[in-house]
Amino acid sequence: MKFFCMYKPSDRMSAESGAPPSPEHLAKMGAFMEEMAKAGVLVDTGGLHPSSQGATVRLSNGKVTVSNGPIGEKKELVSGYAILQTNTKEEAIALTKRFLEVAGDGETELRQLYEPSDFGG
Repeated sequence: MKFFCMYKPSDRMSAESGAPPSPEHLAKMGAFMEEMAKAGVLVDTGGLHPSSQGATVRLSNGKVTVSNGPIGEKKELVSGYAILQTNTKEEAIALTKRFLEVAGDGETELRQLYEPSDFGG
């Protein structure tokens, strides 16, 4: 099973500042990511630039509109993601709990990705 994990920090200002994390935090996060990669559960991960540098593209009634950032409210801000390969949803939740201990206050939304076997193929 693959899960798409979206990290939403509780501190919007630090995530939106564009300032990199401290060297200590980067080392701690790097060690955790390396452990997950070696265990074969980390497929991909990355951090996102501030939403002020992004855009929202919408299609409604045949009309496309583009809005430049910042995007959304604090509760909607996604600052990073990971794709995990686990045997169960419970395993993905356990790994996410460990991630939050390293990343800090916030929340991570887990969504299972569709795979060909979900469609009978």
